[in-house]
Amino acid sequence: MQIEQQQKGVKGMFYVGDSENPQAAMVYRRDAKDNIIIEHTEVGDELRGKNAGFQLVRTAVEYARVHNIKILPLCPFAKSVFAKKPEFADVLIR
Repeated sequence: MQIEQQQKGVKGMFYVGDSENPQAAMVYRRDAKDNIIIEHTEVGDELRGKNAGFQLVRTAVEYARVHNIKILPLCPFAKSVFAKKPEFADVLIR
């Protein structure tokens, strides 16, 4: 599954498919410290059950590690992934 990233100003997303009509997307914004605040995750019917949501969150975690930034998951789905994956705690804003 190919995950892309798009960012315009402080708004951005990790997504699968076309950026205008993605099959799956995790929308975020950047805070004053350039950290990622995950606002919403959505997976379309064609990718449901294929671990797409988790892969979007994992990609954001990898991005945060590379860029030495943190993540605040406001989205309930992303929060649940962080709760189930203690290995992602290093990038979590507490």
